[in-house]
Amino acid sequence: MAVPISQMFTVSSYVIAQKLKGVKRYPLVLMLEPIFRCNLACAGCGKIQYPDHVLDRRLTPEQCWAAADECGAPIVSIPGGEPLIHPEMPEIVRGLVERKKYVYLCTNAILLERKIEEYQPSKYLTFSIHMDGLRDEHDLAVCRDGVYDVAVKAIKTALKKGFRVTTNTTLFDDANPDRVRKFFDEMMGLGVEGMMISPGYSYDKAPDQNSFLKRDRTRELFSKLLSNRKRTWQFNQSPLFLEFLMGKRDYECTPWGNPTYNVFGWQKPCYLLQDGYVSDFSTLLNETDWEKYGTGRNDKCKDCMVHCGYEASAVEATFSSWSGFTGTVKATLFPNAT
Repeated sequence: MAVPISQMFTVSSYVIAQKLKGVKRYPLVLMLEPIFRCNLACAGCGKIQYPDHVLDRRLTPEQCWAAADECGAPIVSIPGGEPLIHPEMPEIVRGLVERKKYVYLCTNAILLERKIEEYQPSKYLTFSIHMDGLRDEHDLAVCRDGVYDVAVKAIKTALKKGFRVTTNTTLFDDANPDRVRKFFDEMMGLGVEGMMISPGYSYDKAPDQNSFLKRDRTRELFSKLLSNRKRTWQFNQSPLFLEFLMGKRDYECTPWGNPTYNVFGWQKPCYLLQDGYVSDFSTLLNETDWEKYGTGRNDKCKDCMVHCGYEASAVEATFSSWSGFTGTVKATLFPNAT
């Protein structure tokens, strides 16, 4: 099983509690960005295009903990930039773990072996290693040779030291399904807990604007990837979200499910779009005009099928009806059923 029982129980209890209280909009995962600076310059990234005076800014541990407390989501994902560059990241993580938040520290792993002694293994901490395919594909995606081998070595070290390790993979229009399926074999062969996959993020500021997936192409690609799935493959994601990517299900976006907090404040409306910032989570949740966003309502959202907008939708579907629950069980136990 890709997700530990304790984490599944925590998330399920949290969602059920929100539904019993009649809460319509609630966060599931806090996207916490303490720093935008990175030690790579990936062609598909829009976070590193800020001027130096922004890239030099970073959130304090106190700001990070306050955002987690204010938001209340049971899971905190820490993307970037490259979080391991932040000199106070070990302290930030310790504070979140003390709050019993399930932390996914997203890293390209270049610094992981050097920094790993600053962290303690915990069921609440997962190193989520950014891997965009086999060696050739990954090194091309991150625009630097040799990074794949560095990341694989770091994964082995983290696993040996008892850390939870997952991979996160962003796929673009040029992805080769056969190569990606072989990549899944390679990652599971390393012993990672599970894999996370998502179509390429359509960042306005990304240098490469030609490789982002359109909706039809996303469904075509993920159907090829996830049909006739191997039992050895474990995905650290909602099984209904994977079916959504394959075109088997359709959901509306729930951007409030993965709210973003960074050096500018709470980002409206989601991790991918920047329509301004507010200073507190309550204002974000209650005063954002959510009806302006989502496929069919905003041109910028028309091709988006990304996890930060739709995985929370899939989780909500699991707990909204008996058919959603049984669909989740079926998709988990029999992923290749039609």
